[in-house]
Amino acid sequence: MSEQPPNPRKRGGATSSVHGGELRQQEANAITTPIYQTSTFWFENSEEVIEYQEGRKDREEYGRYGNPTWNAVERKLSELEGGEETVLFASGMCAATTTFLSMLKPGSHLIVTSDCYRRTRQFINDYLGPMGVETTVIEPASVAAIEAAIRKESAVFFTESPTNPYLRVIDVPETVKLAHQHDIKVIIDSTFASPVNHRALDDGADLVVHSATKYLGGHNDLLAGTITGPAELVDPIRKTLGVLGGIIDSHAAWLLLRGLKTLALRMQRHNENGLAVASWLEADSRIRQVWYPGLASHPDHETAARLMSGFGGVVTFEIETDLEGAMRFIDATRIPYQAPSLGGVESLIELPVTMSYWDQSPEQRAELGITDSLVRLACGIEDAADLIEDLDQALAQV
Repeated sequence: MSEQPPNPRKRGGATSSVHGGELRQQEANAITTPIYQTSTFWFENSEEVIEYQEGRKDREEYGRYGNPTWNAVERKLSELEGGEETVLFASGMCAATTTFLSMLKPGSHLIVTSDCYRRTRQFINDYLGPMGVETTVIEPASVAAIEAAIRKESAVFFTESPTNPYLRVIDVPETVKLAHQHDIKVIIDSTFASPVNHRALDDGADLVVHSATKYLGGHNDLLAGTITGPAELVDPIRKTLGVLGGIIDSHAAWLLLRGLKTLALRMQRHNENGLAVASWLEADSRIRQVWYPGLASHPDHETAARLMSGFGGVVTFEIETDLEGAMRFIDATRIPYQAPSLGGVESLIELPVTMSYWDQSPEQRAELGITDSLVRLACGIEDAADLIEDLDQALAQV
């Protein structure tokens, strides 16, 4: 099989989305990478087994450790992110938890931001804590808060950027500068950005995590996670994955490979729709507040404008109403599906209070900033005018 073109990381994002990581000469001269639907890989003879075990033969052995379909996705994402290596996982949560388990030992200290995915916080509290890992939770987008939280045991700073649900944007270069002075690794969950809008590795981050279920897959039809970075950090995580077994199946990997080919095009539309909808909402008197990094009113707009090339399709806003009114609004929308997740071609909408925090007390929700009328809209690639018209008529039902 022929190699990829030289210096692939110098290519444009759209070209890398289509061609990155894919062998020019596939089996039977196919254009697309095949689905290698196999659990194991056979050896020609004992000598080949020995060559493989001694690292003189680069090939696959068993389906928990690698698959040619996975490999194509991993190479493509490494090119898109500007990293040396990528590992695929069965889900974004699997990517995060496997990375934590690989990098954090009993007695080590983790710094994490408060505005992040609820299940990530749950894993930190329910699993890392009992394992002897101490955690400090800080306000997002504050380098001073990170500095105040640092201890001699601090090993990892983990955050989303943008965060969920308030879309806070981290000043990655300044964060990295501070963290590396104390030998702390910086891990950025870039799910809400995608490598099209922000390449955190270029800003010095050590590792980048994605829930590939979202923008990378792009069609609400798969679950996957990824982590990208230098080989010295990624290889131990890959070995941990081989032990824990949270692997992606080859068909889901192929769906992800197909979805990635349109990533640059889809992100352009997500960015356009997000900004158009956010701008319209901010001008509407029925809306109390809008959070979108592309708006000058967002607390991290200056940072986002400096680091990001686009601001994504997720818009968070609060309606001038109570829970019942917010539910009437959600139920009256006709284009978005009421569902969790984001990043697909179809728009999705939710009330975080009912979708993710219904089992929390009002006091717990207030502490996390989850109000009864907070809405998260993940704009798809529909026409922005249609989305706005739909929001307008739904707001009239409040």
